[in-house]
Amino acid sequence: MSVKHTLKISLVALALSSVCSLSTAFADDAIPDPFAAVKAQNGTAPATSQAQGVAPAPIVVPEPPQFEAQSWVLMDYYSGRVICEQNAHEKIWPASLTKMMTAYVIGMELKAGRLHMDDDVTITEDAWAKKYTDSSKMFIEVGRTIKVGDLVRGIIIQSGNDACVAMAIHLAGTQEGFVSVMNNYAAQLGLKDTHFSNVHGLFDEMNYSSAYDMALLGRAIIRDLPDEYPIYSQKEFTFNGIKQYNRNRLLWDNSMKVDGIKTGHLSQVGYNLVTSAVNDNMRLVAAVIGAKSEKLRANYNKALLTYGFRYFQLYTPVQANKPLLKRDVRMGQQNQVDLVIAKDLNLLIPRGRQNDIKLSYRLKRSTFVAPLKKGDELGVIDVKLDDKVISSVPLVSAQTIEEGGFFGRMWDKICLFFSSSDEEVSEQK
Repeated sequence: MSVKHTLKISLVALALSSVCSLSTAFADDAIPDPFAAVKAQNGTAPATSQAQGVAPAPIVVPEPPQFEAQSWVLMDYYSGRVICEQNAHEKIWPASLTKMMTAYVIGMELKAGRLHMDDDVTITEDAWAKKYTDSSKMFIEVGRTIKVGDLVRGIIIQSGNDACVAMAIHLAGTQEGFVSVMNNYAAQLGLKDTHFSNVHGLFDEMNYSSAYDMALLGRAIIRDLPDEYPIYSQKEFTFNGIKQYNRNRLLWDNSMKVDGIKTGHLSQVGYNLVTSAVNDNMRLVAAVIGAKSEKLRANYNKALLTYGFRYFQLYTPVQANKPLLKRDVRMGQQNQVDLVIAKDLNLLIPRGRQNDIKLSYRLKRSTFVAPLKKGDELGVIDVKLDDKVISSVPLVSAQTIEEGGFFGRMWDKICLFFSSSDEEVSEQK
């Protein structure tokens, strides 16, 4: 049975439609190789093309892959921009993807120093493994004392429902108290489609999310928990004499550098998987919800990641703290201020389109007035591709400029009276 796809593509991906078009009038030997640039990057292009001075063929970016699944998202880790998606904000039941937030809350407690991997946790009856006979667990027993580190691995690697309950009670006293913290973090992270009602992901109408939010949560885990994230790449964990394997099949795929993140399954939904992988200076996050099998959810994630790495590139047109503009300052000990960006401007764009990027800036004033603090926002850089804004980054003051002396300020007041303070717009390619 075919699924009707309503494909929505982000601003970056919309730019693909105008990359180039192939003419049918070419002779057989004159048809450009649409994969030439990809082959060149992989070192498989014929050596004769550059020697003959032939310009590299443009990359033809195909439509994103489509699947027999409920929804999916491919996201650039560094910017959070979506490359392609299907039903990204449609309500879904995350199943064990819920444990990503359970582990995130625990990870934040570890990061804050309020919890430690070698802390002891006493297992209560609510966390007893026998209560979860038909679901994944790490086989913990009532009354036993277990280290936090073992329970964390049991949650992330083994997807143990019992471990989730044990940690929730240890930290919050009740599962309900822990769930309220999960929802607070969801709001802070901008998970607008998400509400949690339990710590493990067993089916509940009020435990819901979206493919987009699950990708955002995966991004937050990688960004905010660098010490805990490597656990997501571990292939197996043995506890209580029982070895269990990570269900993320892509961890065994040597053709990709997948290092996480989490699987989930419910009979009401199907098979879910959130993954992340790196390639050179890029990192992508993919989420697939409602695939028909474990194999298909892995295949679909791999297809999304492959598409992103093959047809997109990370481009940095502006580096952090590099002076971009100088503007006059009145009433200050210095008469000019440098404008910079605080972080490198990293853009995920279709391969070969860097020369089509245009930068423009908008300033709050044509002349600034002291005092100014280093980091004060003075304007914005807009980045355009095909006349569409794909990113906006604050322009900030590179220096702290204190107020000047009395007579200098009086003169500047006169100058300001006769000067314009209208917003200034300038564009550069």
